[in-house]
Amino acid sequence: QVQLVESGGGLVRPGGSLRLSCAGSGITLDRYAIGWFRQAPGKEREGVSCMRSDGSTYYADSVKGRFTISRDNAKNAVFLQMNSLKPGDTGPYYCARAVVDISCSVVSGTYYSPPIEYDYWGQGTQVTVSS
Repeated sequence: QVQLVESGGGLVRPGGSLRLSCAGSGITLDRYAIGWFRQAPGKEREGVSCMRSDGSTYYADSVKGRFTISRDNAKNAVFLQMNSLKPGDTGPYYCARAVVDISCSVVSGTYYSPPIEYDYWGQGTQVTVSS
């Protein structure tokens, strides 16, 4: 049974940092593209970063330069280091497995990781950025 479990969310002031973790069980994460997504209040779920099985990383423009995705194969976990957080980064954050690696990429210069192309999802961890 595949399970993805996120942790590391919390309340942080603007400019602060958080490190999210996505732990896998029943799945070897480095064999798949893994994406991080968030859903701001009243908005659709959006991809923020992903890592392919070969270690290639991609970022949405809104987080580029502030967020860093990484993977620890020994721990079977994927991380999202979030720095310089802004109130607009608030929302639940989810990790998910892509059906195919190409669902984590850049298309015509635009970050591409549509949620519909990811099949296994964690339950989410809440990130709140507020003063």
